[in-house]
Amino acid sequence: MGMILLPVFALLLLICFCNSKDRLTPAKPLSIGDRLISNGSIFALGFFSLKNSTANSYVGIWYHNIPERTYVWVANHDSPITGSSSGKFVLTSSSDLVLLDSKGSTLWTTTNNITTEATGAAAMLLDSGNLVIRLPNGTDIWQSFHHPVDTILPNMSLQLSNNNNLSMHLVAWRAPDDPSTSDYSLGGDSSLQILVWNRTRPYWRRAALDGVLVSAMYQRESGPIMSQTIVNRGGEFYLTYTVSNGSPGMRMVLHYMGMVKFLAWNNNSLAWEVFFERPGPSCDRYASCGLFGYCDTTHAVATCKCLNGYESIGLDFSLGCQRKKQLHCGQGYSFVTLLNMRTPDKFMVSSLLPVLLSLL
Repeated sequence: MGMILLPVFALLLLICFCNSKDRLTPAKPLSIGDRLISNGSIFALGFFSLKNSTANSYVGIWYHNIPERTYVWVANHDSPITGSSSGKFVLTSSSDLVLLDSKGSTLWTTTNNITTEATGAAAMLLDSGNLVIRLPNGTDIWQSFHHPVDTILPNMSLQLSNNNNLSMHLVAWRAPDDPSTSDYSLGGDSSLQILVWNRTRPYWRRAALDGVLVSAMYQRESGPIMSQTIVNRGGEFYLTYTVSNGSPGMRMVLHYMGMVKFLAWNNNSLAWEVFFERPGPSCDRYASCGLFGYCDTTHAVATCKCLNGYESIGLDFSLGCQRKKQLHCGQGYSFVTLLNMRTPDKFMVSSLLPVLLSLL
């Protein structure tokens, strides 16, 4: 009897692998109603429509183990499937992912520059929330983590700069029910400043990388710990964050109103709780206090103030501050140390910075 059962058992293992729920192959496309589910049932990928925009359909990734549907990546956020058209998400023989509508028109595709047919490649949804195209030798030739929309997940890296002066950006949804590109984006500039832009104008700036602030840690009461770090990998700089072991679902999102939010899932209230949010409702926005003004955050409500020796030009600080008395060169003048200030744009970084970064 044992000699008969062994080959049958081996055949069942082969069938289970070929029909794995976490991957697509050229022979197994994804249609509307189908889903990929990561191996640990943490994330799912499939077609979806939003509540107030049911005429449009998208392919995206969401939390599978959280009852509130929360999208972390959308492939065709600017090219929805419209009307009653059906769609198909396909891995081609050239190892590219392609989204087709009912007419066979391409709405979205990857470009991985593989020139020869890669037999055995598969698109896999990982428990990290990353969708990868993986070759049989384990090499990932494309991944959704390198093409974010509005969300960063734990252990995901956002490239701030590289040797070609290019960087990755988050782009906010236009509205809660519209994932198309809005005016708000987040990324790094040539000085390694992390900014939110409203179109081309700075809207908010994180404290700059000045040789000291290369990492930050956040904890709400006795809850999970989130660590945010800027790392140097071969001369290219990345923003990444990790969470403590056993943490619930956590994510960083660029909100459609331009705020940067860190959110943690609360299993008791069954809701997302704001872990950290910037800019605040007062003067935390970029240059909101004008020339020679600063945002004082030492009080319960942050307010604009003028530097010592200056006074506000207007009531709302939109024009900044001006000197109370004309400056006359001579004796009696000296420089003043200003504590807890953000460095200005285009600042000069100490030569100690490469040493600090090399220790990370």
